[in-house]
Amino acid sequence: MKGRPPGKGDAPRGRKPATPGKSFGKPSGAPGRARGGAKAATARKGEGGKPASKPPFKSGPKKPAAKPAAAKAAPVVQAAAPKPSAAKGVSLDVRQYRVHADDDGIRLDRWFQRHLPDVGFNIVSRWSRTGQLRVDGARAAPGDRIAEGQMIRVPPAEAKAAPSERPARRVPVIDLTPDEIAYAQEMVIHRDAQAIVINKPPGLATQGGTKTDEHVDRLLDGLIFNAESRPKLVHRLDKDTSGALLLARSSRAAAHFAKAFSSRTARKVYWALVIGVPSIADGMIELPLAKQPGTGGEKMHVDEAEGLPARTRYRVIERAGNRAAWVELQPYTGRTHQLRVHLAAIGHPIVGDGKYGGKDSFLTGTISRKMHLHARRIRVDHPDGGRVDVMADLPAHFASSLADLGFDLSLGDMPLDDEIDRSPTREDEKKFARQHAKQIRKDRKGERRSRGGGG
Repeated sequence: MKGRPPGKGDAPRGRKPATPGKSFGKPSGAPGRARGGAKAATARKGEGGKPASKPPFKSGPKKPAAKPAAAKAAPVVQAAAPKPSAAKGVSLDVRQYRVHADDDGIRLDRWFQRHLPDVGFNIVSRWSRTGQLRVDGARAAPGDRIAEGQMIRVPPAEAKAAPSERPARRVPVIDLTPDEIAYAQEMVIHRDAQAIVINKPPGLATQGGTKTDEHVDRLLDGLIFNAESRPKLVHRLDKDTSGALLLARSSRAAAHFAKAFSSRTARKVYWALVIGVPSIADGMIELPLAKQPGTGGEKMHVDEAEGLPARTRYRVIERAGNRAAWVELQPYTGRTHQLRVHLAAIGHPIVGDGKYGGKDSFLTGTISRKMHLHARRIRVDHPDGGRVDVMADLPAHFASSLADLGFDLSLGDMPLDDEIDRSPTREDEKKFARQHAKQIRKDRKGERRSRGGGG
């Protein structure tokens, strides 16, 4: 019966479209496709003699009907895609940055290290040479100092080289044992969000060097606590000097403290036990210092001709006869070995300082041969307001020597000059009045003598 002509029960050639919801109604969104599907169905009906209900469904499925909508959205996605650079995270726009107070006075290349560490020094230099790097509209160099409020123009970021072409520089990590971490943390006498102060023991260097493997810098990994990075050294103490050593817990704090030390707003107070007793109880030593030739820079000496200015304030706290004196020292400059050289230069070397005092720097009896120089107190403005003001206890050998010489430890902490109340007392006012009255009488007496001589 395959070759039988169509009968009355077959679908007529010109039948009406199916009702909504049927398979024939689905391609209604594309009339052209529906008409094409009907023609194809009629052709197949004439060929095979089967109903045309299925062919229209195959010729107009759901997927082809959705294509026009997808074609409309595609250009939007393609138009946005080419905008970024091929390198991930690279901007094609010039960037503008305002200099904040924390960065006031630093070099421009240092600013990039802090805020755009991905931009290397070579790139900054190239931007500067080509005039792309500008501060407040003017061309700038990497070494220029920037000020708060200025505007830095940064060119578009450049793509980084592939890791295989330029391997990332890794910072070596020093592994500490649990005992070393405990030792480092036992030295801490003050800690806040921006600063740590440790009481450095004598014999421990601040930084490493030739034949120096044990030092504070190596132990800083044990003082991270809850911070993102290890603390930073902002000043130093000699290996044999004990006492308060300040550490910064962030780059911002390090810059703040470094500025405080360079501008001399930070105050440091040392205690020392010296040979003999200075004739002036409260004085200032002003002797320029330079590296001593032939020592490889390991030793300093007084050099009036080529030395750098150095000033040390000292005050005698107590004396043990003429044998020794316990003194307070305040350095107003920060030269290498300044306190040790100054005291030796005025004839009162620090007890135990054989390097500058020779054999005359040691006391007989029970007094230790270790150096007796201790950073007792440090006072510096805090980056977040207020002050860091910390005192460090004496090491055992220093405390024992003071006790053996009969010194009273309660006398040691003398007020700094700016902590002394300078307002006049009632007695001061009376004294000033007496001196004023005495001067008036003296002036009147001189006038009478002058008149008498003229007659």
